[in-house]
Amino acid sequence: MANGHIHSLETFGTVDGPGIRFVLFMQGCLLKCQYCHNPDTWGLNEGREMSIDEVLAEIEPYLNYYRSSGGGLTVSGGEPTLQAHFVKQLFTEVKKRWNLHTTLDTNGYNEGDKINDLLEQTDLVLLDLKHIDDEAHIKLTGKSNERTLKLARWLSDHDRKMWIRHVYVPGIHDREEDLINLGRFIGTLNGVEKFEILPYHQMGIYKWEVLGRPYELEGVPSPTEEEVQRAYRLIEEGRKQTALV
Repeated sequence: MANGHIHSLETFGTVDGPGIRFVLFMQGCLLKCQYCHNPDTWGLNEGREMSIDEVLAEIEPYLNYYRSSGGGLTVSGGEPTLQAHFVKQLFTEVKKRWNLHTTLDTNGYNEGDKINDLLEQTDLVLLDLKHIDDEAHIKLTGKSNERTLKLARWLSDHDRKMWIRHVYVPGIHDREEDLINLGRFIGTLNGVEKFEILPYHQMGIYKWEVLGRPYELEGVPSPTEEEVQRAYRLIEEGRKQTALV
């Protein structure tokens, strides 16, 4: 079995899927988000190398909590689809041994057909839509959003369950037109069980300083509750315009 490059792990995650979850953070990411709070996950061959058995041994002591809460295993990152083979093996194993619920937390920068084996073992996809406007997405992450939108469409076409998440940064995500367009896009998708706005926070700035990288969002505040509620309203408006019948 393959080994994985692991950044870190969390035994009692409560925000990365339903119930209480074991969250495994993989190393490596091709997007360079300006607000990333874990820029130390970007390098692919860094982190701690772990085998499937080593990860399973970390999960096992807490199985009762995951089962009784309707939780399970979430693999996040970095970007877990860059190590799709390892994650597929891990998901296959936790299902076979313990019938655990599996969640993949991804930025969608991959192709459905290429990671189909992994998605076959995935119960829920947490899909991060960083920006609906391609130009703004490139400025924010260094990459086009084309692959992410295509993966969202693939998941929709293949009846996969997803939660869509959108980090909201004041000054980057407040254009009315963008929020309505994001809602319109989500409204065309099957399988979206939940949509969440994640308010931008400054908690990861120190990591940029430690790595000697300039932090481009210096001085940008977290959004107010009013800003977040306005975004929800506009996105909902867009969804209603195109919602599937």
